[in-house]
Amino acid sequence: MGVASDKPRILHNNRDMVWSLVPLVLFCVLIAGIASQCTFSPGGPTSGPIPSFDVDAALKYDAQDLPFPVRKPETPEGWTPNSGSRSIVSGDGGGDSSTVGFITEAGRYIQLTQSNAVETVLVPFVAGGPRTATGTEDVAGHSWIVYGGEGVEPIWVSDFGDVRLLVTGSASPEAFEQLTTAAADAPILAA
Repeated sequence: MGVASDKPRILHNNRDMVWSLVPLVLFCVLIAGIASQCTFSPGGPTSGPIPSFDVDAALKYDAQDLPFPVRKPETPEGWTPNSGSRSIVSGDGGGDSSTVGFITEAGRYIQLTQSNAVETVLVPFVAGGPRTATGTEDVAGHSWIVYGGEGVEPIWVSDFGDVRLLVTGSASPEAFEQLTTAAADAPILAA
């Protein structure tokens, strides 16, 4: 009498595959738990601390290095600067851009981009694709063209001669008005 051999491969089914994967999945969960790379949060995600960002130093540096006037807006109390970047807006009519982002007192994100790129190139660059103007807002003596639409964050942009100012984010329309007013009234930093 001999020992029974494994059943022929043609007789393997989905249940055999599942039972083969169970030890592998348990091993992966064990390794992830040991490495502390996963957590269980039954109430859903929670917001963590806002990253700190020195907006003053970033804009002063940009003012010295970029070929257009850079403004440093005074944001409302309770707003926290959390990010900044510089980019090259490519394309015909492109240029340099300086972006700083804030978390409003209500916990929403809003950003200000300053650029010497033309509006028709800057808006799709920031939006990640083409947008259509949906209206205008008159704030602080300047006309701001609004690019909106269903399911997208609004973009407000205004031409200040040598520079275009663009505001976007998930913040409220009141926050947009506050930042556009602050940007329009902000002094130009020394180059």
